[in-house]
Formats: sequence, C-alpha cells, structure tokens
Amino acid sequence: MAKRLKVFTWSDGFHAFTVAASSRPKALQAWGSRQDLFATGLASELDGGPDYEAALAAPGEVIERGLIIDVGEIGKAAGPKKAAGPSKARREKIARLEAELETLDAEHGEAEAALADRLKALQDEQAALERAHAERRKTLLSALKAARR
Repeated sequence: MAKRLKVFTWSDGFHAFTVAASSRPKALQAWGSRQDLFATGLASELDGGPDYEAALAAPGEVIERGLIIDVGEIGKAAGPKKAAGPSKARREKIARLEAELETLDAEHGEAEAALADRLKALQDEQAALERAHAERRKTLLSALKAARR
C-alpha cells in the first residue's frame, strides 16, 4: 500500500512553495533545504486551497506561487530617530572614565618600563655569572689536565 501523501508549504515572504510528499523530510528534500523549516515554524502542513490541489496533482514537484503584496497598504517607513545625545551626567561620567583609563595606561607603561629595566639587569647579571663560571671552569680544567700528566 502506497503511503498517503501530505501537502506541505513554506514561504520566503515573496513566494509560496508547496509540495505533496509522504513525509516532512521528503518535503525538505524536494525544496532543497538543509535547514528544518518545520522546526523554525516557516513550513507547515496544508489542509486545502488551490495550492493544495495543485500539489496533489503533481506529487513530489514543487509548486511555486508568487505572493501578492499590496504596496498601497504599506505605509512610508519612518526615518530613523535622531539621537538626543548623552545627558550632561553621562558626558561627565564618560570624561571621568576616559581620564581614569589614560591614567591606568600611563601607570601600566611605567610599570612595564621598570620591569624591563629589572629584566635587563638580571640578564646582565646572568651573563656575568656565566662568564665567571666559564673562566673558573677553564682554569680548573687546565689544572686538572696538568695534574693528570
């Protein structure tokens, strides 16, 4: 026994797409959709009407119908509202926070410079230690070599 066909439809706002299929996944496949239009509420099952009859007459074939938009009913879109701008208290708060941010950045720069100086001093100390170690090791190795002869 063949599966009973159901009629499914969805619209992109300009066109209605209707198909007669045995299941939702088959309808999505006919529409070429990878998104589950049923889960998002964009697609639904259709119970009657001219699209319903046309879809049943051609099972598996997508019936596309342009939607009529009455431009006369669409009012002129209001332009964007002009921003009033921030209040005096808000401007003062912004200025205070910007000043704090500048101070913080300056203090951070000074701290980084101090750390860089300390790091340079430590690197110099390490280099001096390595040189002293190398010289002392060289001296001891020559003394050891002489003692073994």
